[in-house]
Amino acid sequence: MSNRNSQANKQAARERLRAERERQAKKDRMRRQLIVGGAIVGALAIAGGIGVAVATSGGGSSSGGDAAASAGDSKAWAKAAKAKLVKPANTTGANGTTIVVGKPGAKNTLSLFEDPRCPGCSAFEQNVGATVEKDIKDGRYKAQYHLGTFLDANLKGTGSKNALSALGAALNVSPDAFLKYKYALYSKEFHPEETGPDKFADDSYLIKVADTIPALKGNAAFQKAVKAGTYDRWALEMSAEFNSHKDVSSTPTLKVNDTVIGTDSPQGKVAPSTVAAFNSMVDKELKH
Repeated sequence: MSNRNSQANKQAARERLRAERERQAKKDRMRRQLIVGGAIVGALAIAGGIGVAVATSGGGSSSGGDAAASAGDSKAWAKAAKAKLVKPANTTGANGTTIVVGKPGAKNTLSLFEDPRCPGCSAFEQNVGATVEKDIKDGRYKAQYHLGTFLDANLKGTGSKNALSALGAALNVSPDAFLKYKYALYSKEFHPEETGPDKFADDSYLIKVADTIPALKGNAAFQKAVKAGTYDRWALEMSAEFNSHKDVSSTPTLKVNDTVIGTDSPQGKVAPSTVAAFNSMVDKELKH
């Protein structure tokens, strides 16, 4: 769960992430031992109550070259804000910010609010994502996706915006390619650590992840769009649409027919983390 607003909320989110990592360490200690030194230092700093300097975009090094790359990325996105809007196929709305996947006749809508760099979104997708995809195909509901980029400001870097632009390129191929690519980006194998390098800022990394999806593997048009930033302006429009939902204070946030589902917490509703909990909460809100 990633919060959009205060420093206190960011600290609370990091504390929850620390606890989650400790639990994961007990289950999978070997994997934890392979985590790069920079991420380990960040986790220890969180545990000790020390302010963490999160990684900037590109490579996680503290060299002047990274600072220059970060400045270059900022200029590129400032330029993107003035670029011509190119809307991916399979979108609707004035700025192409409405993404609905599923059977048009489905009576119910599941709305998902996520940020590509969000660790809570990654955990949700790993645990429940396959169920959501199956439910969409079965017509249990159609899904509407609202994708934000606020973690670029919270963590520094441009990975959320860059990944969202690449998701636009995948959506232009097909809704199924979009869903599978989003799932891959959130997977344990490819989703970056919150305090690690901003891997999603690297186009070559995004293409590497895409090559695990049959519809995107070696897809020249997709790769060209990612490298050229064809959907960068669209990614900014998507982020603005996400920010317009003032009742969404954290990610992931889930709504069934405009009702937020989850477990109450001081930061708001916490999205269900298991298939059983997800199904139970969704069932209560579905219209039959």
